[in-house]
Amino acid sequence: MEAVNMKKTDPKIVVAVDESDESMYALSWCLANLISQTSTNNLVLLYVKPLPPVYSSLDAARYMFSTDVIVALEKYGSDMVNTVMRRAEAICRKSTSKINVERIVGSGDAKDEICNIVGKIKADTLVMGCHDYGFFKRAILGSVSDHCAKHVKCPVVIVKHPKQI
Repeated sequence: MEAVNMKKTDPKIVVAVDESDESMYALSWCLANLISQTSTNNLVLLYVKPLPPVYSSLDAARYMFSTDVIVALEKYGSDMVNTVMRRAEAICRKSTSKINVERIVGSGDAKDEICNIVGKIKADTLVMGCHDYGFFKRAILGSVSDHCAKHVKCPVVIVKHPKQI
């Protein structure tokens, strides 16, 4: 029987990044363990910003945000995206491998948005940090990494930060 070379060229690895040390550790781990030293690598840095709260006069709390507050919230969201991406790109620059880095920013519920984007771009692997929230917080919020591991079609690597071990 003849062996078939099934290696895809230039695999696409998505790393979900956020403000946490856990996600930056997962990115560093990915660069050290999943990135090829002999070929060009396609790395996608994926950040999902939550939708800003929108209040109307019909809300139960009866708040109405002025245009200035909405603009300030949007600016804060953009600043957060830029800060996280700069931090992640600085980690990528330290790698000695050839890496094509792409940034993707989604917005909405992180669980659903990560799954949607990973499927849309046909990622080969998804790498995520583990926040290790604990039983009660995870029960209330749900685990983003658990959700993604169950719903994306590619392998998912969930990286634990050494402080969690």
